[in-house]
Amino acid sequence: MCVNDLVVQGAEPLFFLDYFATGKLDVATASRVIEGIARACREVGCTLVGGETAEMPGMYATGDYDLAGFAVGAVERGQALDGTSVEIGDVVLGLASSGIHSNGFSLVRRIVEAAGLAYDMPAPFAPGVSLGDALLIPTRLYVRGCRAALAAGGVKAFAHITGGGLLENIPRVLPDGVAAELDARRWPLPAVFRWLAESGGIAALEMARTFNCGIGMVAVVAPQSVESVTAAMTAAGEQVHRIGHIVPRGADAPGVALLHLESQWPV
Repeated sequence: MCVNDLVVQGAEPLFFLDYFATGKLDVATASRVIEGIARACREVGCTLVGGETAEMPGMYATGDYDLAGFAVGAVERGQALDGTSVEIGDVVLGLASSGIHSNGFSLVRRIVEAAGLAYDMPAPFAPGVSLGDALLIPTRLYVRGCRAALAAGGVKAFAHITGGGLLENIPRVLPDGVAAELDARRWPLPAVFRWLAESGGIAALEMARTFNCGIGMVAVVAPQSVESVTAAMTAAGEQVHRIGHIVPRGADAPGVALLHLESQWPV
């Protein structure tokens, strides 16, 4: 499990193990990979306790490798977040993403190919940066910000915006009978998503179903706790937007309603 998904349940990451497999070990490459993992573990206060390195000649092309890993965390019994206390009137806060994170890349590659671009060319949406570097900005880790929010009190649910985007991840932490109503005017659509939408001719709702669209983590918070939770997450380094609230959900209504898309996003 990734550390962002641990904190969504109210857990504190404890340790991480990795798995690195390749046809023939290149020590310099493996060292850079492990260095990056260790840096991320330090960022969230998680210990890298070990892992496995496997050489499998004939299984991988020269220079290719396979990387996996998982984190283990802990939460006190009875304190896990399950979203059951979410109710009408609660406020939805969105934490800014660092970019595409790690979802939707099958579609991204098709758009890049259709545009006739190479990954070492300048990014059309980020002057001075190559397209490859701009698309591969690492996923933001929200552990410190979310832990600070939990300490402040009033958080009822977190939703990590991964595969399924805003439309499919938020309803997973909501009880029956309620939905999240989001206002697209409340946060900026980052340039990378605007470029993908325009270059790929992707409809706004499909963007919201595929990508994080600028919001990598969502917190559902009691109204009286919004200011203290926002202050705590901001102090922890997060950029926080008040993006919506919890409303009644009709029998056939979606779990997320996105308002004002037509004036804010390419459609």
